[in-house]
Order: sequence, then structure tokens, then C-alpha cells
Amino acid sequence: MKSQQPTIGGLLRSLRARNQWTLKQMSQHSGIPLSTLSKIEHDRLSLTYDKLLQLSQRLDISMSELFAETPTPPRRTVTARRSIGRIRDAMRVTGKNYDSYYLCSELRRKRMTPVISHIRARNLKEFGGFVRRSGEEFVYVLKGAVALHTEYYDTTVLQTGEGSYIDSNMGQAYVLAEGCDAATVLAVCSSDDNEELLASLMASQDEA
Repeated sequence: MKSQQPTIGGLLRSLRARNQWTLKQMSQHSGIPLSTLSKIEHDRLSLTYDKLLQLSQRLDISMSELFAETPTPPRRTVTARRSIGRIRDAMRVTGKNYDSYYLCSELRRKRMTPVISHIRARNLKEFGGFVRRSGEEFVYVLKGAVALHTEYYDTTVLQTGEGSYIDSNMGQAYVLAEGCDAATVLAVCSSDDNEELLASLMASQDEA
């Protein structure tokens, strides 16, 4: 059976877990851009010796200590967390583009952020241009019809019962489809740093 060799990504994940840092905090301490750090941790990028030396200096640990880190093995743990999402208990945020209800807001450090939004803007100009944020998201139309504008694709109209899964880093805007006066969507957003995601989502309520 082939043994799994430690990777730079695994070493950094282990180091971050030991310090109880978020990906954003690790980026701030190490000087590595957040998007680059995420790719390294997922073994999609590596670091040269010079960059590793710079990393050890920024974190104030020796190279031997850095490579002594044992990657944290995946563990199936049961957190037993549960939250019932009800509109009456949701955190409401109203802006010019959406009237949104953030469900299960009492749970901290969630891997996903569920949001129900009533769409306000009728076109991209009224919306104010594309918004971008880290992570991925799935948007499902509960009522009405929505026009999805994205940076790299033609505009798509989503009817009731249809959804879209997209890379949230791509410029995007959800507006009312032509001839539709009201629409409601359920959005489920995810990111490596959920606290940063929540702040970004709220900022996009009125982003121009």
C-alpha cells in the first residue's frame, strides 16, 4: 500500500489548525495572498525554497519546525449542531438590491450561509454593476423569474424551480427578469472564511 507523503499544503493546514487561525488570519501572518494560500492548502500550488524560507521567517519558526508539522488527518466528528431556519427568527438586512433574511444566524463558523432574498433591482444598471466575493454559491428561484448576469456568460433567465451554481469570485448580479414584478430566491453561499463571506454578502446589498 502506497504511503501518503506530507505536502506543503498539508503542513500549512496543520500549522494553521494548531494556531486556530482562519485562512484570512494565516494569510495576514504569512504574507501569502488569501487566494494563493487556499490553492497551496488544496495542493494546487506549491512554494519554492525561497518562499518557504520567507514563510518561516514571517511566522518566526525554523524550517525544521515547519517541516516537523504533521498534517492533521481528516476526522469525522459529530458536532451535533442544529439550527432551524425560520423567517421570523432570521436576521433581516434591507438594501436597494435585495431584501434579505439570513437564516440560522446564531451559528458561528458555519461552512455555508443560507439567505432568502427578495429581488429589488430590475436591470443591471439599476443594480449598480457586478459584485464579487470569495467562495461558491447556489441560488434557487422560489418565486418569480430572475435574470442572472455574469462576467463570462450570456445573461440567463431562471424561472421558478430553477437554480444556478457559480464561482462567487466571478462578477455577478441577480435582477428581476423582464416582465416580472417580484421574485424570491434561496441562496446558499460557502467560503473558506465564513465571517469574511458574511461581511461581503451584507456589503453587496447596496454595492454599486
